[in-house]
Order: sequence, then structure tokens, then C-alpha cells
Amino acid sequence: MPETIAVEVVYAEPGRAFRRRLRLPAGTTAAQAIEASGLRAAFPALAIDPDRLGVFARRVAPDTPLREGDRVEVYRPLRVDPKEARRRRAG
Repeated sequence: MPETIAVEVVYAEPGRAFRRRLRLPAGTTAAQAIEASGLRAAFPALAIDPDRLGVFARRVAPDTPLREGDRVEVYRPLRVDPKEARRRRAG
């Protein structure tokens, strides 16, 4: 097993994005990668919801161990329910 792994942490808001590549110890979790990335410092007002994390668009728990090459994605809440947005466009 490798001693370190390469991972990436990403987050985006309208007009602003965060992307940080890191080398972390093998066995690092998604939550630990987010903390190590500096995301909280870059977006101090961001409340990271543990239910809105993913790796390559698949939801993961904060305690999920990462593998080489994983991309940890922090999702923001939807402003409008997609079904409601569609109804508004159709109406």
C-alpha cells in the first residue's frame, strides 16, 4: 500500500471555484482531505453539510477513506427544487 495518495478537493459557487490537489497519507478520509485543502479558509461562510459530499459524483460519508486519484466534491444546496423549476419554465 502506498504511503501517500494524490487527491483533489473541489467546490464551486456561481462565479467562483475552488480546486486543490493534495498529497495525503494513505487512509485519509473525505473530511480530513477537506480540512487539509484549506476550503474553509477560502470560503469562511460555507457550512459544509456532511450529507452533501461526493467522490466523482457519488455520495460518500465524511469518514469514507480515499483512494489514489479521488476527487472529493463538496456540493452546495439547491436553491430551487428541480421539479419546481421545470414547472415554472413550462407554465
